[in-house]
Amino acid sequence: MELLKYDGKHVRAVDIYGETHTGVADYYSADYCLHEYGENEEGIIIEGFLIYRSQVASIGEIEVHGTAELRTQRLTLRRCRPEDAYALYRYLGSDPDIDQYSGWNPYAAPETAEETVRGFIENYRDERFYGWVIDSEDVLFGTIGAYDYQDGRIEVGFSIRRAARGQGYATEALRVVLKYLTENEGIPCVTAWCVAENAASRRVLEKAGMRLVRVEKDGLEVGERKYDKMYFEYIKE
Repeated sequence: MELLKYDGKHVRAVDIYGETHTGVADYYSADYCLHEYGENEEGIIIEGFLIYRSQVASIGEIEVHGTAELRTQRLTLRRCRPEDAYALYRYLGSDPDIDQYSGWNPYAAPETAEETVRGFIENYRDERFYGWVIDSEDVLFGTIGAYDYQDGRIEVGFSIRRAARGQGYATEALRVVLKYLTENEGIPCVTAWCVAENAASRRVLEKAGMRLVRVEKDGLEVGERKYDKMYFEYIKE
């Protein structure tokens, strides 16, 4: 049984004890396992659970849909957990600028953050629901999701905590989501928008490969301010 070929793949593994483990597999060599865990045997970790080669009864790559775990060089895009609510409130909800160009902040209070996270978790059963937390080594950097799937189109949006902005995390996360939505989920067109004043978001959309298709004059009103709304599209060639 060759475990290395499953590294970074979505798999379902059954161990010799009859337990089933589903998720992205991380392969570890025998040398690494000996050094870290004292066992001279290769293994894989799925959802934080280490399974040695001798413990694997069966393993196979699986097709995934909906909010599947995604990886980049620096980031893990994963499903929300109940304990994420406080971090989302602390790093996004309590940021006074987070809704400057949207007028919408689902994490503005601890209670609304908890309600939003509960809604995400309940909706993970839907294979057309996409809502990820962006983290790196268990440090939460933000969120990204895709919404309102209809007629082969879906809209994507993201939020990044203040301390993580300007470091390319949003672009890195958006690229892998665009690839997943179009290639794995078969969605022909992914859309997004930002206001003209939001130069940072516009750069993210353009760097990720999205194309400006139109501008709506005074298309968004937040409080007493009106903004021109810029619409972008991504279509897999």
